[in-house]
Amino acid sequence: MARYLGPKSRIARKFGEPIFGADKAFEKKKYPPGMHGLTKKRKKTSEYGLQLLEKQKAKYTYGLLERQFAVTFERALRMQGITGQILLGLLESRLDNVVYRLGIAPTRRAARQLVGHCHIEVNGEVVNIPSYSLKAGDIVSVREKSKTLEVITNCVGSRSGSYSWLEWDQSKMAGKFLNMPERELIPESIKEQLIVELYSK
Repeated sequence: MARYLGPKSRIARKFGEPIFGADKAFEKKKYPPGMHGLTKKRKKTSEYGLQLLEKQKAKYTYGLLERQFAVTFERALRMQGITGQILLGLLESRLDNVVYRLGIAPTRRAARQLVGHCHIEVNGEVVNIPSYSLKAGDIVSVREKSKTLEVITNCVGSRSGSYSWLEWDQSKMAGKFLNMPERELIPESIKEQLIVELYSK
C-alpha cells in the first residue's frame, strides 16, 4: 500500500484523536467517518482489533509504510531494553520527525518534503533520506541556501515548545539531537505494548 495522501481529518476521526496535531475539522466531527457516523451500532472491537488499531495509529502518526514499520520493529527487537519503548525511541530518532520536533516544519509531512528536497543538513552534510536515524550528538540544521524559504522562516519564527532531548540554536537555525528520548517524555498517546503483542503473535 502506498503512503496515504488523503484527508488527515478522516484518519484522525478513525482513531478518535487528532494524531496529526490541531485540527478544526476534527473538532467539529469527533466521530468515526462514514455516512452513518455514530448512529451505526458497532461491534465490540476484539483484542486483535485493538492491537492492529494501535499499530495503524503509530504508522499514520509517524508517516511510515507497513514494511518500514516492520523493519523498525525488528530493529527495536534486537536492541536491549523494553521493545515498545525502544520502538517509539527509534521513531522519534528519524530525521523527518526531528525536523518537525525542532519546529523547522509545521507537520511531519512537510518535514519529510523538506528533507527529500535537500533543505536539511546533518553534521554539515545534506541528507535527503527522511528515515535517516540520528545518533546522540548529531546536529540538524537548515541548509544555508534554504534559510530564506517562507515555510521555514514562518515555522521557526513562530515555534513554541521544546523537548528535553533536543537543543535549538535560533541564530544558526540548527538543533542538536542529545539522545533517544525516554517513553514518558514522548507526547504521543500510543500504547506501544499492544503493538509488541501484535507482532509477537
